[in-house]
Amino acid sequence: MIPRYTRPEMAHIWEPENRFRIWLEIETLACEAQAELGVIPKEVVPVIREKGNFDIARIDAIEAEVKHDVIAFLTSVAEYVGPEARFIHQGMTSSDVLDTCLSVQLVQAADELLADLDMVLASIKERALEHKDTVCIGRSHGIHAEPVTFGLKLASWFAEMQRNRRRLTAARENIATGAISGAVGTFANIDPYVEEYVCKKMGLTPEPVSTQVIPRDRHAEYFCVLALIASSLERIAIEVRHLQRTEVLEAEEFFSKGQKGSSAMPHKRNPILSENLTGQARYIRSMCIPALENVALWHERDISHSSVERYIAPDATVALDFSLRRLNGLIKNLVIYPGNMMDNLNKMKGLVFSQKILLDLTQAGVSREDAYRLVQRNAMKVWEQGKDFQEELLADQDVVGALGEAKIRESFDLAYHLKHVDTIFKRVFGE
Repeated sequence: MIPRYTRPEMAHIWEPENRFRIWLEIETLACEAQAELGVIPKEVVPVIREKGNFDIARIDAIEAEVKHDVIAFLTSVAEYVGPEARFIHQGMTSSDVLDTCLSVQLVQAADELLADLDMVLASIKERALEHKDTVCIGRSHGIHAEPVTFGLKLASWFAEMQRNRRRLTAARENIATGAISGAVGTFANIDPYVEEYVCKKMGLTPEPVSTQVIPRDRHAEYFCVLALIASSLERIAIEVRHLQRTEVLEAEEFFSKGQKGSSAMPHKRNPILSENLTGQARYIRSMCIPALENVALWHERDISHSSVERYIAPDATVALDFSLRRLNGLIKNLVIYPGNMMDNLNKMKGLVFSQKILLDLTQAGVSREDAYRLVQRNAMKVWEQGKDFQEELLADQDVVGALGEAKIRESFDLAYHLKHVDTIFKRVFGE
């Protein structure tokens, strides 16, 4: 990822220093386990633990010659450790180090993302409670439908983000596996105890069958969950973008002092944060397909997945981390215009109550087909002639004859549509 969209905390996880430090810890822990088994002398372990180190520039230089990153790393470590380095990597294969390390990094990234989600959830909840009773129009197909509250929109976002948190927690658990099983995963040259020991120390569980690599369905699940979260972010971003449109203006991204919206038009205040989130979501979703295609490898192992993961692991996690932080700021600072919401709700001159009149008519004994016809013929006058819906119904003797004037007026009460808001909030947020 480019620095513009990168937080240092997430970037650190994917920097060479962190990766090689994890490699070194895996190798050192494996030596500890091997020493316990009597495979290598116990006295070499303190030497490896104390002297073990690496030089990134040196690793790069060696790799340029040998064309193998793990060998280059081991050579650099050996230059620090000395003769005892011959006991490092006993019975192991490169994937034991690479895959176990990647699992650790993905767990580290998941922990950052879970913290981001908790932050977003807290902000959404705060704004939802603030606007629980802020009435606005609900829309289907982009057209005015029936009244809702802005708090209900936020409650819907909160519930979706809760599901995303559960998904990421499960993906974190499923990716937290390690493999120290040797070539083709048979443990022929290394005892399974080494894997158990290393995994326990690294906070992982042993992969049941590693076939030399950890099965990539685990990774595919992880990246698909990131894509789902990104899609939820885009859902929120799209809503904000629509609500900020000039002809709607029910909500607006905070516009700071000194901020400029356009190089050409000084009056502009654009939803740039939301648009950026839409773009980020597209990018993150694009990594699902290569992650899914990585599942099918040749026989016990090939490295067609490797180059893909070197891109998508840092890019997807860094982009989502940035996006969640951006979303959090957007929600916390989102400017709400309740007055515009009511003005927009009333633009259709009462049409939003058409279903209530329809149901009242059927309850009064009118067939649904006739009731629909009666309501629609009055509704079309509002659409086509700018009439007032309630006035047209009161002037329609068929409707008045079935319901009476008082019942018609009563059906234009907003409270009818909002009577179960508390019920929904209890479902989402509890008591």
